[in-house]
Amino acid sequence: MPASASAARPRPNRARALALLVLVSVALLPLVSSDDGYKHCEGVVRGWADSSAGREEDGDRLSLKDLLFFLHIPRTGGRAYSRCFLKKLYTNAQQCPRSYDKLRFDPSHPDCRLVVSHDDYSLTSKLPRERTSVVTILRNPVDRVFSTYEFSVEVAARFLVHPNLTISTLDTWPWKYLVPWMREDLFARRDARGIDQVHSSKKVKAYAYDVEDMVMPLHQYTSDPVAHEIIHNGATFQVW
Repeated sequence: MPASASAARPRPNRARALALLVLVSVALLPLVSSDDGYKHCEGVVRGWADSSAGREEDGDRLSLKDLLFFLHIPRTGGRAYSRCFLKKLYTNAQQCPRSYDKLRFDPSHPDCRLVVSHDDYSLTSKLPRERTSVVTILRNPVDRVFSTYEFSVEVAARFLVHPNLTISTLDTWPWKYLVPWMREDLFARRDARGIDQVHSSKKVKAYAYDVEDMVMPLHQYTSDPVAHEIIHNGATFQVW
């Protein structure tokens, strides 16, 4: 990602919203119904299927091979794409064992038809190339960095309420590195506010949302060596 002041500067209202996100993300997440998500997903897929049913042009259609490898680049909408589309094409028996962190199945197994992973393109060297199709989703890199930052804050903030929380997100790249890093920073800023109550209270009165008092600022996040290594060119690293 090119280093520029505009790319590293939070968009209007996003910076303030992050302070509120830290406070309410844990409280709001349980209110989201999985049934509502499924119904929305079903509606999206049915709408797409209905709009495509009458099309007769086949020129831009590709035939999927026996095994489909979805190379999931984080924060590109891949989870919704996998859940709403790919998992509608393949039965549970045809979906390969979860392999977000590393290969956990025998690619030669005939029933294994769909693999979804955060791994990089080199995984194809372990798959039967002659019968494997590969699909991925790309996103504007600046938007992807913003989204990565916000998701890091959202997940790390859950530990402020539940310090011993166990989540599968911490088993997958890049969150196994980014979330603990942000979590440590959130706890440090929380402890600092507790130590310096007068300083903190004055700043809260002066500013509606004091983001730096609560969470690592975006410019600090994007300038850190951790972000340079994992985020800036993460998508390029995966597909190269």
